[in-house]
Amino acid sequence: MNAVSFSHTSTTKVFSGILTTMRMRNLVIGLLFLTVLSPILLYTDKLSSSFTPSSSKQEDVNAFTLPTDTRHLNVLPQEESSTVIKEPIGIVYTDHINSSSNTILTEKDLQLPDAREHKYARVLSATDDEVHSQTDNIIKQIIQTTNQEEEESQSDNGSEQESQQETQVQLEQQSAVNSGDNDEKDALLTETNKQADQTAMPDARVRQLRDQLIKARVYLSLPATKNNPHFTRELRMRVKEVQRVLVDATKDSDLPKNAYAKLNAMDQLLEKGKQMQDDCATMVKKLRAMLHSTEEQLRVHKKQTMFLTQLTAKTLPKGLHCLPLRLTTEYYNLNSTEQQFPNQEKLDDPSLHHIALFSDNVLAAAVVVNSTITNSKHPSKLVFHIVSDRLNYAAMRMWFLVNRPGVATIQVQNIEEFTWLNSSYSPVLKQLGSRSMIDYYFRAARASSDSNLKYRNPKYLSILNHLRFYLPEIFPKLNKVLFLDDDIVVQKDLTGLWSLDLKGNVNGAVETCGENFHRFDRYLNFSNPLISKNFDPRACGWAYGMNIFDLKEWKRQNITDVYHTWQKLNHDRQLWKLGTLPPGLITFWKRTHPLERRWHVLGLGYNPNVSQREIERAAVIHYNGNMKPWLEIGMPKYRSNWAKYVDYDHAYLRECNINP
Repeated sequence: MNAVSFSHTSTTKVFSGILTTMRMRNLVIGLLFLTVLSPILLYTDKLSSSFTPSSSKQEDVNAFTLPTDTRHLNVLPQEESSTVIKEPIGIVYTDHINSSSNTILTEKDLQLPDAREHKYARVLSATDDEVHSQTDNIIKQIIQTTNQEEEESQSDNGSEQESQQETQVQLEQQSAVNSGDNDEKDALLTETNKQADQTAMPDARVRQLRDQLIKARVYLSLPATKNNPHFTRELRMRVKEVQRVLVDATKDSDLPKNAYAKLNAMDQLLEKGKQMQDDCATMVKKLRAMLHSTEEQLRVHKKQTMFLTQLTAKTLPKGLHCLPLRLTTEYYNLNSTEQQFPNQEKLDDPSLHHIALFSDNVLAAAVVVNSTITNSKHPSKLVFHIVSDRLNYAAMRMWFLVNRPGVATIQVQNIEEFTWLNSSYSPVLKQLGSRSMIDYYFRAARASSDSNLKYRNPKYLSILNHLRFYLPEIFPKLNKVLFLDDDIVVQKDLTGLWSLDLKGNVNGAVETCGENFHRFDRYLNFSNPLISKNFDPRACGWAYGMNIFDLKEWKRQNITDVYHTWQKLNHDRQLWKLGTLPPGLITFWKRTHPLERRWHVLGLGYNPNVSQREIERAAVIHYNGNMKPWLEIGMPKYRSNWAKYVDYDHAYLRECNINP
């Protein structure tokens, strides 16, 4: 808008100058016209006085009138006589100039005669007073006409200028108002954005300071900087200041009060350093080298993080190690009658709701039992079958003897009591006890060479992990069993699962094909013809953790033998690695009934993006992954869903320093 105003003002000034010059030209032409006509009139008057009366002379003079409107005068005739003073040559313009025209006249086009040369007219003196008087009247008439035109022009110009000024004032006022409003809006927006940034990125300033350090180190390594000792010294000083400001700060609130001043000072110095750099190629090479180095460091750190995470997942916290020891001691101090659970007659009743839980973690098993009973509409129908290993059997029994599950029934068994489960019957038990399998898990050289540390967890050596394939043998009198992992939390009533029609299938589970890595080709080796000929690589996987099994169909379809067959074929781990999900996918291939997703939501042990809405709607949430809620590496945002079923004021937990 400023550019348009300036152009309009400039054009107006040019046209005003042209009009003024043209008026002066009209005046000069009139005066020159008099200088030419005066001698003629005088000479004519003398001749007429000799032949005609004076009245005739007066009549002739009065009959002569000089046109006042000279705007249509386009050509100025020049006298041949040498006695007449010649007018300076100039370009005569027509008066038909449109003041609104946007034509811009160049300086060459405006070569007008200097008005000052014709400021004073050369008037010939006359001896005749009457002629002199008439001449004066004519001059006055011309001057008056010219003045009127000038006044009209000035009035028009003044009106136009006043209109322009009023418009300009209005625009400025509007601009000021808008500017004021915009300033207020900008200030409000800036404050809002600042608050949003602080909320979204509480470490924004810390990151900026770290970026400054990286940039400063790049500048210090460049030749242009090294050749300037004063700048180098100052930059090193600023780097130390920023390092002292950062120290161990992880978010902006950890920074000292002078952090912002240090940031600005470093910014100014880095801008100065930027202007010094003239060799862009060197800077690009340096940055590329730093990028490669950073990527390599990141790769190493990722590998270390993965290893440490797997190590942490394998390691039992001190408190959870203390708890079973404390409980075991208390259990063996009880007499035999005190070691028994009530309601044992319900253990084989097929009309009740039976739940199988295989675990060596006392606290995790306690959460599963507590959460299931708390959210059940018919807790008296619940029967929990817990199987533990030899080391944790006594502790598991003692915990549930002290913390009885109300009206629900509970059974705790020792896996050592299953005499039928031996290496001659179970191929997996034979494989787990082999020297090659033990070396695979515990030899450091092999551990460092295997890229998939997930399968190096010794939990896969525990037969408890594979006990889920022997449910009919463990519960020969039952028709349906709900299998639960010990890293789940029950949030809704599960009664509907026992009445669910599996449509002739053995396994009821929630499918996980919404994500690519939960399909068959992620678990099985499809380069092996045994796998590729029998299974679909894009078939949907499903999840262990909450499964309803029809044991009658299991027995009818002889599922345990199917499992044994495939385990024997995988003796060299060429069909799949380790774990229970790959053989489960094979064993229950085309024998799995998909459940609604709301029954079982997974990922709380590895995925930080599980939506809160899904968690709230889920009947069972599963902390599958390494970040279990009882470990320090567990995700805090999900821990409360698990921790609310733990009584941290319990005497045994306080003695073992188990805290939320």
